[in-house]
Amino acid sequence: MIARFLAGAALAALSAGAAQAQVSGDVVRIGVLNDRSGLYADLGGEGSAVAARMAAEEMGGKVAGKPIEVVVADHQNKPDIGSNIARQWIDQDGVDVIADVPNSGVALAVQEVTKDKNRIFLISGAATAALTGKSCSPVGFHWAYDTTALARGTGNAMVKEGGKTWFFLTADYAFGHQLEADTAAVVKQNGGEVVGTVRHPLSTQDFSSFLLQAQASGANVIGLANAGGDTINSIKQASEFGITQGGQQLAGLLLFLTDVHALGLDKAQDLMLTTGFYWDMDDQTRAWSKAFEGKTGAKPTMVQAGVYSAVRHYLKAVEAAGTDDSGAVAKQMRSMPVNDMFARNAKILPNGRLIHDMYLARVKKPSESKGVWDYYEIVRTIPGDDAYASAAESGCPLVAGKP
Repeated sequence: MIARFLAGAALAALSAGAAQAQVSGDVVRIGVLNDRSGLYADLGGEGSAVAARMAAEEMGGKVAGKPIEVVVADHQNKPDIGSNIARQWIDQDGVDVIADVPNSGVALAVQEVTKDKNRIFLISGAATAALTGKSCSPVGFHWAYDTTALARGTGNAMVKEGGKTWFFLTADYAFGHQLEADTAAVVKQNGGEVVGTVRHPLSTQDFSSFLLQAQASGANVIGLANAGGDTINSIKQASEFGITQGGQQLAGLLLFLTDVHALGLDKAQDLMLTTGFYWDMDDQTRAWSKAFEGKTGAKPTMVQAGVYSAVRHYLKAVEAAGTDDSGAVAKQMRSMPVNDMFARNAKILPNGRLIHDMYLARVKKPSESKGVWDYYEIVRTIPGDDAYASAAESGCPLVAGKP
């Protein structure tokens, strides 16, 4: 009897030891990879790292009995640098999950690395819908927004309000191309017409020649298929050319709170945009955003809020699975609903796309704003199932035919 008890106790101890060993390296290490010094630094940057740390702090700094560590790096908006950092993090530094990665070209390159090395990838900053479409990954999750949702939001609204002819000013890389294509498809589906397009280099300073072509086109709407510093500069220079005063409308197809802050309401007023998060939605968003602002001095963008939500969900999945094994965690993530200040009763499709509500917003006039960061009027909610493509529609080869 005693022998049997001792054997059972030994077996239990071994089982407990095995369970503890399920966290590789005895630490859950999160790598926040983004632009920390360039045109996307304000919308992600250190703010995204802060958001990831806030998710870790909410878990008490530990998951599955092991400490959580957040490391950061700057991909400089270069796919080769981003993919090399990802390889080093995984091969040498024991990083278990990579988060954020604005810049679709970099994100697509990192997705290939994480897929090959079987590491979870939590994409918040990148936009291209290809990340859960033709380039999808069994361990890739696309969180905050994508080009499909932006097109179905802002593009759809602008056409229905009379913007029937469009000219695109497009960032010349994967994100811009995809956003232009997705928005052009929505414009045409609604009876509109694309009369021209021009593509500009990433992080250009002089938009004059591109804006003059847009102005000369006579299009009702100039669609800005760019982001961050490029959007800010194109809107500022469009104002200098008197483009909106001449009757043409600007559509900021990807506009962030930090862009509006940089522009000022005098230049950004009445711009329509689609966002996955706004700090002043309700008590829950206000409370989290106040805590974030206390750490950063700014209200969060949807990218930063998305990083928090994605990392939080990942950590809860590790806790529930009792392991940081990527296959087990990915399965657990898909099985759990997402409920937090970013997304309510959201779901993850088999292709890794988080389906959550998006919001069509208008930038307030200076006279309508109550103060700094009070920039948006939410015009309407776009249900997640309407905003995003289904898994079957996405073209993801891993989930062909799945809803």
